[in-house]
Amino acid sequence: MKRIILIAVAAMMVMSCGNNTQKKSTETTESNGTMITKTTPNPENALRAQQFLKDAGTYYLATVDGDQPHVRPFGTAEIFEGKLYIQTGKVKNVYKQIIANPKAEICAFKDGKWIRIVCELIPDERVAAKKDMLDKNESLRSMYNENDDNTIVLYMRNATATISSFTADPETFTF
Repeated sequence: MKRIILIAVAAMMVMSCGNNTQKKSTETTESNGTMITKTTPNPENALRAQQFLKDAGTYYLATVDGDQPHVRPFGTAEIFEGKLYIQTGKVKNVYKQIIANPKAEICAFKDGKWIRIVCELIPDERVAAKKDMLDKNESLRSMYNENDDNTIVLYMRNATATISSFTADPETFTF
C-alpha cells in the first residue's frame, strides 16, 4: 500500500511540474485502507485574478435568469481567507439569480488583455467576511453595513481564469 501511495505522489509531482500557473497544494493520506487525495487550488492565483480586476477598475458579472443572461458592471474584488470575494445586496436581482444558479462569469479588459473567470459564487453570511469587504471599500459604507440584512459577500468556488490578448497565447489558471 505504501508503494501505491509513493507512486501516486510521484505521478502528481511530475504532472504539477509542467505548468506553474496550475500549481496546487496536494495532500495524500490513507484512512481505513482508502487513499484520499485533497487538492487545494493555489491562493496566489486568486491574488493574480484579483489584481487584474482591480487594475481594470470595472469588471462585468454575467448571471442567468431562466434562459436569459444578464450582465452588469461591478467593482469590488477582495481576498478574504485566501478566497476571492465580491459583494452585492440581497435585494438586487443579481443576488436572486446567483441563489437560483450560482454559475457565473466575470470579464474585465485592461491594456489590450482581458480576463474571463468562470466560477460558482457562494454566499458567505459571516459578519467577519462582510466587514472585511466593507473595510476595504469605504465607498460601500454609505450603502451597506456588515450587520444589516441586505449586505452579502460571495466567494468564487471552482474558479478558472483565462487571461487572453490578440497577440499572445491565453494563460489559464485555477483558484
